[in-house]
Amino acid sequence: MNSWSRRGCFLCVLCASVVNALSLDREAFTFTNYDLEIQIEPNQHRLGARGTITLRNDSSSPQKIAVLQISSSLDWRSIKAGDKPLQFVAQPYTSDIDHTGALSEAIVTLPDPVAPKSTIELDIAYEGVILLDVTRLTRIGAPEAQATSSDWDQISAKFTAVRGAGYVAWYPMATEVANLSEGDSLFEVLGRWKAREAASRMEVSFTTPTVPGDVTPAVKLCGPNGVHGVTREGSPKFPSSQCSYQPLGLSVPAFVVANYGVVDRPTITVYHLPEHAVAAEAYADAAEKTSAVVTEWFGASRRKAETADLGDPSVAPFESGSLLLTPLTPDSKLAGLIAAHQMAHASLSSPRPWIDEGLAHIAQALYLEHEKGRQAALDYMGLHRSAFTEVEKRNASTPKSEDEVNRSLVSTTSEELYRSKAMYVWWMLRDMLGESALKKAFASYHPEQDKEPSYMPRLIAAQTQRDLQWFFDDWVYRDRGLPDFKVESAFPRKTMTDTYMVTLTVDNLGAAGAEVPVTVKFAGGELTKRLEVRGKNKGVIRVEVPSAPQEIVVNDGSVPESDTTNNTFKLEAADTSK
Repeated sequence: MNSWSRRGCFLCVLCASVVNALSLDREAFTFTNYDLEIQIEPNQHRLGARGTITLRNDSSSPQKIAVLQISSSLDWRSIKAGDKPLQFVAQPYTSDIDHTGALSEAIVTLPDPVAPKSTIELDIAYEGVILLDVTRLTRIGAPEAQATSSDWDQISAKFTAVRGAGYVAWYPMATEVANLSEGDSLFEVLGRWKAREAASRMEVSFTTPTVPGDVTPAVKLCGPNGVHGVTREGSPKFPSSQCSYQPLGLSVPAFVVANYGVVDRPTITVYHLPEHAVAAEAYADAAEKTSAVVTEWFGASRRKAETADLGDPSVAPFESGSLLLTPLTPDSKLAGLIAAHQMAHASLSSPRPWIDEGLAHIAQALYLEHEKGRQAALDYMGLHRSAFTEVEKRNASTPKSEDEVNRSLVSTTSEELYRSKAMYVWWMLRDMLGESALKKAFASYHPEQDKEPSYMPRLIAAQTQRDLQWFFDDWVYRDRGLPDFKVESAFPRKTMTDTYMVTLTVDNLGAAGAEVPVTVKFAGGELTKRLEVRGKNKGVIRVEVPSAPQEIVVNDGSVPESDTTNNTFKLEAADTSK
């Protein structure tokens, strides 16, 4: 080939790559099925994969090009349709959906255009290493220690733990660029990916070569579902485990390989590193203690919870279905709080994040209430409030053309909303309806029957005579923001029996309504009643107290507000002398 031919070929490939990069619809295909064989070599930090994936064209036009992305630390080896190798261009693609801050992207030319809603099956192979990498965080200014606390994924001889989409792209995916420096970009991109994969299936066979002289076989764990532990299929030199990840939409696939010890209890199995055997026993004790509270609310565990030790006490916990990855410490208080979340997932799971995560979070508040009282639970919930109030502020400033339905709890991809805001929604429902009604609704919930957003609200409504449509409209089906309560006026009047009747008017300046506690404080005590105040409306209530009222407080922290600085109304002595 002469130099002009070579130059022409190079320019063709370069131009094709540039055109593709500018015009590709990276999110045209949904990955509906994975069937992968993955070999992990901890001593080499290596992961090798081969198998098949099925892609469905969910765009409105035929697609001749498909995009496959894996971590930038992995390399594509082959992509085939049937037995025919396909042409593809591999290129780096900057994206914070992987811990390295980049992806290895294959732009694949398909044999024929794939029509809308049609599928194509591809045989793939790729390999490389997965090392501890905090690039995406340090390049936006995160301190090294903080970055390592968040991005701890790695394959190593001592310990292997790797999470999937949003952390490490150890299996193929396809998304537009996600950038941590651009607000909620990562969460929005990841949210679209999870929504597309909501009903997808993944089956993975993991194999790990036995290290000569190592008499302790490595324990392999995977979440959210799977056969955990070591099975020996084929050569005993390569212990293997079958793992099932489905549905992919809610849980992030993860795998762990370590020489774990085991603490096995009726409701939970705790896998621990040798140096944390005592902490593992303490965690199992806390989980069993917590399970009584969780069972009372959500019923008996429907699946056994599993906890795996992350070793380093500075790293952040992570859960994948019923598998919780967390550092094991002897702190029993923290263990109880973490266990409450995990045990709630084991008792009641849902394909809807606002139910699944919201209930797991309120389980923690209920545990604290059981241990230390209501105020301890409200203080804990308050720690979560600032995160989603900031999201609500940003939402309030977005153009009105953006439908508030798309930001609702039933549709949101924001973790702050479907975790922390949902926790408050469940707490408000508990305060409004009472424990019995809510427990009955939970007992009648079946995740396989949850086919529409109104399913759980209907179960709750069936347990009460109250009109709840307005509440679900404001808090679940739509994002109306947050309420803003203000005591507009308080008129005390002395009665003939020497008590005081206080007429209170509460103004809700926000667009979301709620039932809020109103407390009248007086010398020697206080009295609280509840008042329903719809969005942009006022509510009036009369409260009788035994002595002159001194202060009115609306909201005890159980209802999230956009502004809490106007919740207190003081009465002067002259006001109570009438």
